[in-house]
Amino acid sequence: MEVILLERIERLGQMGDVVSVKPGFARNFLLPQGKALRASKNNLTHFEGQRAQLEAENLERKGEAEQVAKKLEGLMVPIIRAAGDSGQLYGSVTSRDIAESATAEGVTINKRQVILDRALKVLGLEEIRVVLHPEVAVNITVNIARSTDEAEQQKLLGRAVGSEENEDDDEDEVEVQAVPEATEEVAEGAADEEKTEEA
Repeated sequence: MEVILLERIERLGQMGDVVSVKPGFARNFLLPQGKALRASKNNLTHFEGQRAQLEAENLERKGEAEQVAKKLEGLMVPIIRAAGDSGQLYGSVTSRDIAESATAEGVTINKRQVILDRALKVLGLEEIRVVLHPEVAVNITVNIARSTDEAEQQKLLGRAVGSEENEDDDEDEVEVQAVPEATEEVAEGAADEEKTEEA
């Protein structure tokens, strides 16, 4: 299905472009959200008549988005969740959780503006992309912790609090690996003794 874009859409095109998309994408997203019109002669002439107004509205929205982006720049959003000893969360952090926490920090964003490409299921610091406008995006840091004190520690350390324990575990593994080498030498010595006894 061919549609006329009424705004810039990432990986699709600029305002005014006539693009071919799958019918379901057009029917379920582009047309109901007012992001596109069906490509027809009437709609093309209607769009050309409205183009100047649409571009002016787009510039205004972009300006507002850039102001919000300045506030979001470098923002660290704390999210308190219950987790096990290994740092695995009981559940996951959603885009709604991030939007609500950012709003609590004084910057209002919508859950649809938060782009989550993976599930957040562990404690620590995560970089998350927030798209405020098709041409304005900013990264914020989500600080997932068990308590506000732990969130402060993670903010100071720049990593999950439990990751220090993981480094200690790695050192223990190195020591354990040294032991099997010694047993191999003992086994070789025992094999040599058996050969001499047979002779």
